[in-house]
Amino acid sequence: MAAVVAAVAGLAGCSSTGGKRAEDARNQAASGKANVTTPRWKVAMVTHSGDGDTYWDIVQSGAKQAAAKDNIEFLYSHDKEAGRQAQLVQTAIDKRVDGLIVTLAKPDAMKGVVKKAIKAGIPVITVNSGQEESRSFGALTHIGQDEALAGEAVGRELNDRGRKKAICLMHEQGNVGHEQRCDGIEKTFDGKVKDLYVDGTNMPGVQSSVEAKLQSDKKIDTVVTLGAPFAATAAAAKDDAGSKAEIDTFDLNDKVAAGLKDGSIGFAVDQQPYLQGYEAVDLLWLHRFNADMLGGGKPVLTGPQILTKKDAGKLEELTKRGTR
Repeated sequence: MAAVVAAVAGLAGCSSTGGKRAEDARNQAASGKANVTTPRWKVAMVTHSGDGDTYWDIVQSGAKQAAAKDNIEFLYSHDKEAGRQAQLVQTAIDKRVDGLIVTLAKPDAMKGVVKKAIKAGIPVITVNSGQEESRSFGALTHIGQDEALAGEAVGRELNDRGRKKAICLMHEQGNVGHEQRCDGIEKTFDGKVKDLYVDGTNMPGVQSSVEAKLQSDKKIDTVVTLGAPFAATAAAAKDDAGSKAEIDTFDLNDKVAAGLKDGSIGFAVDQQPYLQGYEAVDLLWLHRFNADMLGGGKPVLTGPQILTKKDAGKLEELTKRGTR
């Protein structure tokens, strides 16, 4: 990126047309058009997302912006079932991509194919989940939030809010990142926390399960959801149960931002998915172009960031454009 900045600065130094050229360069970068002269490399991202998960729309938004800037062909695929996700990684290998971005929500199923990609000479960056396994699998780095630290931050926030009894809504069994979040909450929360397992692909079932739990235990004063789409569902369950529990959530979308504003959601933990997608693509470009790598092999953290009602006004604007 230093080369690009230097090039723009050089244009600005031309006496007769420098100002206009510099402005044109800035406009080109903002428009999403390529502002590098490197070959058109191909980068694939393969995630564990299910269908309709708005979180991954935001990740893709960042990745596509970086790809446009870096003259990269960006390929995206996903499957919530770990075996099929691994097959999609193999497909990317067969396409001879120049870089690979993967999630390791269920690392045991992904280990073999990730190592296969690296053996084939394809640089790999992990994002979002799998921080603990990323380096041992041979990835260049991991980009995301430390899930255990994020959970611990939630536990402390609940203490500050005077909460005493919480449920941690687990919507995807076997996801190591989700388990780390709930374990982190338990580690720092002075009250009691219990995991509640639900089928995240069945929102009516999620709502019924939360409602039943709140009706059966009136002492529950907090529901922590592990994904933004589940926050509104938990809020509806709370209303139907006649509960006064606070709804808090990991991750962010436009509905969560609105919930922070109107008070139906207490706080959100943002791991900045746009940044995860953008930095993963950009780092692969930097690595191939200039052998650069941030973090010295250690994870590049994008969170956690605790967001509350005071942040809601700005967040509404950003979530509507799909970048937060």
